[in-house]
Amino acid sequence: MKISTISRHLREGTKNVVRNGWMTFASISSIAISLFILGIFVLITLNVNDIAGQIEKQVEINVYLEVNTSQDQINALESQIQAIHEVKTIKFVSKEEGLVYLRQKLGESGKALLDGFEGENNPLNDAFTIEVDDPRNVAVVADQISALNIGKDPKPIYKVNYGKGTVEALFKVTQIVRWVGIGIVILLSFTAVFLIANTIKITILARRKEISIMKLVGATNSFIRWPFFIEGALLGFIGSVIPTAIILGGYWKLLNTSSLNLNLLMVELTPFGEIAPTMTTLLLGIGMVIGIWGSLISVRKFLRV
Repeated sequence: MKISTISRHLREGTKNVVRNGWMTFASISSIAISLFILGIFVLITLNVNDIAGQIEKQVEINVYLEVNTSQDQINALESQIQAIHEVKTIKFVSKEEGLVYLRQKLGESGKALLDGFEGENNPLNDAFTIEVDDPRNVAVVADQISALNIGKDPKPIYKVNYGKGTVEALFKVTQIVRWVGIGIVILLSFTAVFLIANTIKITILARRKEISIMKLVGATNSFIRWPFFIEGALLGFIGSVIPTAIILGGYWKLLNTSSLNLNLLMVELTPFGEIAPTMTTLLLGIGMVIGIWGSLISVRKFLRV
């Protein structure tokens, strides 16, 4: 294709966007509104998935030791637990450290409540805090750790706790939330494609005479298609830039709002740097692809003259 021909197609495609006034506005509005709704649900789904992952990562195993467990037994048990393939990290927490942590957690009331429990009066057990490579492996690892008591006399392990029952319910809920979010996004994507494509088809239908005349005077199919190809790409691009800018701008402001504090929940919203590339690529990609597709599919009907 000659440079002059390409230049002509670019010029005509751009002119058509400006020249068609209200139809262009309708197409861009349809794309912007559809992608805005889709983008909001994508944003929510990404954050829900991220928060679910953060909650799952907070699941850990606490192994409480018997009061009279010797240091040799503690060292041997630590080595055995560390040897378990799914164990990521293991940390020994002495009963003195446990008391300090408990006081910090209870605040001012805890200081008075726990006063006098130092030294020999400390009722807590030494413990190991264990993080596994995959939160879904906690039950399996907990069973393997419990099995380390078998054949030992005296037994070094008093109790293995990982929130049995609660953890399994948590995983089920997070899995349901993920699949529901993905399902909603997929349904909205199809709805957006349908609405946008049909709006663009109406835009092209309004110019069927122009296409028919060009065909009758000898214009080739590709010569007719290219301006509409460019026009569809421009409509999709403009219509997707608007919701992308609004969503990302709003999300940036939300992240920087001083009143937003999720620290008590021990979770954070997905960082802007991770959200922005995904949202931009997704919305601009969908907008341009649908714009081009809608234009070309609609034009093809009128090329059969």
